[in-house]
Amino acid sequence: MLRADLLSVVPENAVRFLGHDTHVHEEPHLIHVVSGTADLVVEGRAMRLGPRENLWLAPRVAHSAKYSEESVVFGPFLSPHTIPPARIQLLGIVPDLSRIVATILGAGPRTSAEVHRFRVALDEVLNAMRQDCFSLVSPRHPAARLVARASLAGVAGAVGTGSGAGAVPGSSWTGNAATLEELAASAGTSARHIQRLFREETGLSFRSWRARARLNVAVAQLRGGAPLQAAARAAGYSTRPGLLTALSRETGIARDDLARDPVGALDRWIAVSAPTWNEGCGSHRAAS
Repeated sequence: MLRADLLSVVPENAVRFLGHDTHVHEEPHLIHVVSGTADLVVEGRAMRLGPRENLWLAPRVAHSAKYSEESVVFGPFLSPHTIPPARIQLLGIVPDLSRIVATILGAGPRTSAEVHRFRVALDEVLNAMRQDCFSLVSPRHPAARLVARASLAGVAGAVGTGSGAGAVPGSSWTGNAATLEELAASAGTSARHIQRLFREETGLSFRSWRARARLNVAVAQLRGGAPLQAAARAAGYSTRPGLLTALSRETGIARDDLARDPVGALDRWIAVSAPTWNEGCGSHRAAS
């Protein structure tokens, strides 16, 4: 147990145990839960992070935090160029971030040069994760944008979504597995109209667009050091084989090769089959 009478002995670090009222930072910011839970309100939206989960915030995002007993939460600032894809980016568990945070807490960097070394390590992991592996254009039409957002509810790295909500019977997806018809109806239009908008504005069918969006989340998790099962859950797949099948279908890489070394297999595929995508998916492995 934590000693309550000692939590404020180092005033500048008491926030790691006690939380804080609403404020903003001028720099991008990572919130990492070392242990316990963190109840946050981020621009009016309530969310809870569990052990080892991460939230990546853009500059000037208003947020407050309350922590449960036994909680330790670390909130390092990032370099100005390390901006999340969305202002509020849920990342889930990213093993490489957990390792870096544990090293920071153990090493206790104090000088600017020491802090910079660890900040660069965090930057490398996060910037590798923010690059999409599979080319994807967001739809512009308001109804199509609404459907795109709703279709990714439950995906850890998707814009404006929360954590998953359990498996859907008969489906390989977790979280929001609504059909196109259901999503279109919620947007006040027809599935046919949404399908046409996706074709015109993204060059993909709705089904292909959603598959690529989920796979981008999975690959980002893998590049952050997550195992296949964790990457599958983060991307909305209920099983590891479901993710392997989807990756194999999209790339043509054998499932066995993906299972042995998914990041290496994707890097080799990009180098040989899709050189123009190198800037997106890249060959950089997250620091470990």
